[in-house]
Amino acid sequence: MDHLSSSQQGYLRDLSAGLRPGQVELAQWQSGAMAISAVPGSGKSHALAIAAVLTLARQQLHQQKQLLVVTFTRSAASSIKQKICDHLKEARLPVLGFTVQTLHGLALQIANRHPDVSGLDLERVTLTHTHANHPVVREAVEIWIQDNEALFQRLLEGDRREDEETERLRRQFALRTEILPQLAQTVIHEAKSSNLQPADLWYLGEKLGDRYSVMDIAAGLFEQYQGLMSIRNLIDYDDMILGALRVLEVEELQELWQTQIYGVFEDEAQDSSPLQERLLTLLAGDRQTEKTNLVRVGDPNQAINSTFTPADPFYFNRFCEQVNCAEIQQAGRSSPPIIEAANQLLNWAGQESSPQRRAYRLQNIAPVAADDPQPNANPEPVGQGVEILQPEDIYETVDLIGDRLKALLTENPEHNAAILVRRHRQGKFIADILKERFRQSSFQVYEARDGNNNSQIPAEIYQILRFLDRPHSPDCLQDALKVLGDRQQIATQDLSRLATYPEKFLYPSPLDPLPDQPQILEARALCDRLLKARWELPHHQLIPFLAMTLDYSGTELATVQKLSERIAQEVTDKKSLQQTLSILQNLMRDGFKDIDEDTDSAYTRKNQVTILTMHKAKGLDWDYVFVPFLHEDEISGEAWVPNAAKFLGDYTLAEVARAQIRQFVHRQEKDSSDETAFLDPKGAWNEAQLLKQEEEYRLLYVAMTRAKRLLWLSAAQETAFSWSVFQPNKSSLKAKEMSRALQHIRTHC
Repeated sequence: MDHLSSSQQGYLRDLSAGLRPGQVELAQWQSGAMAISAVPGSGKSHALAIAAVLTLARQQLHQQKQLLVVTFTRSAASSIKQKICDHLKEARLPVLGFTVQTLHGLALQIANRHPDVSGLDLERVTLTHTHANHPVVREAVEIWIQDNEALFQRLLEGDRREDEETERLRRQFALRTEILPQLAQTVIHEAKSSNLQPADLWYLGEKLGDRYSVMDIAAGLFEQYQGLMSIRNLIDYDDMILGALRVLEVEELQELWQTQIYGVFEDEAQDSSPLQERLLTLLAGDRQTEKTNLVRVGDPNQAINSTFTPADPFYFNRFCEQVNCAEIQQAGRSSPPIIEAANQLLNWAGQESSPQRRAYRLQNIAPVAADDPQPNANPEPVGQGVEILQPEDIYETVDLIGDRLKALLTENPEHNAAILVRRHRQGKFIADILKERFRQSSFQVYEARDGNNNSQIPAEIYQILRFLDRPHSPDCLQDALKVLGDRQQIATQDLSRLATYPEKFLYPSPLDPLPDQPQILEARALCDRLLKARWELPHHQLIPFLAMTLDYSGTELATVQKLSERIAQEVTDKKSLQQTLSILQNLMRDGFKDIDEDTDSAYTRKNQVTILTMHKAKGLDWDYVFVPFLHEDEISGEAWVPNAAKFLGDYTLAEVARAQIRQFVHRQEKDSSDETAFLDPKGAWNEAQLLKQEEEYRLLYVAMTRAKRLLWLSAAQETAFSWSVFQPNKSSLKAKEMSRALQHIRTHC
């Protein structure tokens, strides 16, 4: 770096001097493919920013030749960009020569610049987030049913033929509204993320030949979906990646983009799909040196989305094996006892899984060196650092957590704490008790629902209003019941059974009564209150009433207020429910900007106890972390078959298809002579169970590594029979086993 002044060189030397092993290798990178596998709390984003600054200074990059930094979320991209800018300013270097983007933002930029090749003209098409209840998915299912009567009848018969008309109608309704839409959504996302077409699924269907022809059904649904999206000029997020790939697969355009990019740094690489990895690999190619200048940074042991997205740690682990891989093992976040507990869990889970599955990377967390510049690194533990308890029941569990929190935050008001749970209902149960207990306390109890992103609110309000407009429609009733269940206003139950006959559910008679089950009667009573409000309340009060019924939080209520104001601006003098529904449809299609908090800072305020799910805790940390209810049916629980789908067998079509597609993709990437038998439905379901178990252990690992000074773990001797239907003081408790993972940690720590 002879072109730099002595003060600039000195600042960059100081930056390099503060790096840890593994971070040093990243900072020294100049070309070629490289993997960085970093343990939790090791400062990988910090190291990535410093490596970017050193690369910019070393290579004198500029607007025509840039370093591309890619991550997954806008907040992460903003954070890394700010770090790079701050270091460049401190070094008195020009703030240019780099760009930081999300993967989808990058794909959109490439596709939009070459619409004739990508097939995506953003002035003509609309981006939409598709899900199982999306109108296009629902319509694809209906068209497929009309065109494939024989396959549909085979599904309808299920494990055993059922001649009773009521049961046949229930099965038909479950297939139309739940089973096939979920299969379509799972397969479409999984296949497109692996660059598969319907023809590939039909080929796989020929190889499998199971009795339901699951892959043939999947291929047909996929083909119908593609056709409908094209007719309606809609694209989904996978289409953006595919469109960008179509551009980069044209040799001249590939060279055009590659000449503008010096190299690619990817953060959170364990969350990439095969398609996204392919996109970055093409961009990082250098025709002159015939190298791929790609640095991928991640932690496969923190891959916690693989059972419901195509992001599988298999791919990043494989990348680490194929290229030069450095490990960042030193981490300053946690005290030594917490590090030891996390290492015990990881090594035990790794022994439970076959190495060929690449479900984990067995790298232990190590404390930082004595001269590490991180302030208060590896802090002194509180008490023993790791406390493992087995309370009498879940009520005593919350009492013990409350006692411990009161003592900790009273003595250390500048610290913070979190209670991490596996399920929403567990968090609500704890929050209701602790909020009442600490109403007058000096510290705050903050219940953070899974994501403070309130963009789902228009869809929830829309589904309830649609039911109020058409209460006798089975589809409308089921969608409303699903919203009520998701918001924990009714117990989880077989919704298709309730919605098959709306009149019977809403207006039971002495001759045809509802089953005498509390969860069914409570659901009907709530629907009855909603219908009464529809006719008794003024139109402008209906949406606020629904918001209170759904128990929205403060920020969610603020979003509802903004939504109501937006609707009021667009309605005509003659207000009607149909007009409101039409406005909500347009808002959902065009996107509604909600009111949101700065979630990271909201979750980690000092003198606060935050209650949230383990998934949402990733990327955050607290002084004290409590993880209760660690029973074997939670960590690791078996994959669940909904009651509505049990007539097909002891598996779900969506998970069977996902496992079969992944096996097919893995085989394509191996030697084509691989003679391993394709998974039949039973084998695919067993594979889905293994995937879930591996991910549950990674999820627990993420939860444990959020703690700095104290990690509190527990499994009560008696817990809720089922959290899905649990209601405090109403539901009976049941003795359940402590998770095998927790048993191992308790024995060895």
